[in-house]
Amino acid sequence: MEKVINYDNDEKNSLKGNCKKVKFVLWIILFANLGVAITKMVVGYLINSASLSTDGIHSLSDGLSNVVGLIGITIASIPVDKEHPYGHKKSEIIASLFIGGMLLFLGLKTLITGFGRFVNPGEISITLISLISLILTIGINIFVTIYERRKGEEYNSFILISDSIHTKSDIFISVGVLISLIGIRIGLPQIIDPIISIIISLFILRASYEIFKESIGILLDKAMIGEERIIEILNTFSEIKNIHNIRSRGVENDIYVDMHIMIDANTSIEDAHKLSHNIEREIKNNINPNCQVIIHIEPYHKDENVL
Repeated sequence: MEKVINYDNDEKNSLKGNCKKVKFVLWIILFANLGVAITKMVVGYLINSASLSTDGIHSLSDGLSNVVGLIGITIASIPVDKEHPYGHKKSEIIASLFIGGMLLFLGLKTLITGFGRFVNPGEISITLISLISLILTIGINIFVTIYERRKGEEYNSFILISDSIHTKSDIFISVGVLISLIGIRIGLPQIIDPIISIIISLFILRASYEIFKESIGILLDKAMIGEERIIEILNTFSEIKNIHNIRSRGVENDIYVDMHIMIDANTSIEDAHKLSHNIEREIKNNINPNCQVIIHIEPYHKDENVL
């Protein structure tokens, strides 16, 4: 017997409402990131700071990633159809791959720019306004990171959590720029600016790598839940005599779990069906309410040796 858990209308409406909430968060973060990017780039241009301008480009990429995220989550909210029985949720992951590609391009570009400043260094004019502007943008980034991460966990949104990790790197990058500007202000050589610019590019490349790693893992159906955790839940059911072929895949807001379990061969269909419902409920309660569970039930005979 095989049992498939499908979404009913309430679950579909819940998913649609969840996507609307994620889109609302992305719009808020988009405007915050654009404000931060414009501030950094304008001030960086005015004081001729490569590191601050580079950091502004990185912040601009955050805004672009929000736009891509909005497109991805819009497609992901399209309901299932005959051609897409599992829905369109992987479009969110594809959007993340696009974000990773943008970061890779920007990282390489800023790396080249940083090395270029060694050949053609420029005079940097540092003002109190530039320092205050940078401190202000750091504060905004801290808010964005905390807010986006919290909402990502609340809505089980892969793109919000990934983007919050990306934005978190901005904080460390901006702090590095702040250190370089203060260092030059107190008399350190201006070569520190292109050095910081190169370090920033490495942060961008690392963020790109992390996004590619997570996104590709999901697209290749990387296990979302450890077998041990599922077995621990199943062991609470005395009716189960054997557990095997446990698999899981998906993302936080759309996890698929399937397994084979063996129960007494004399168990009625009604009792087996009730057991599968109970297993489904426990997995949802203990792992994630968005889990979709497929259970293949097999007869168990006492004289059988089962691996």
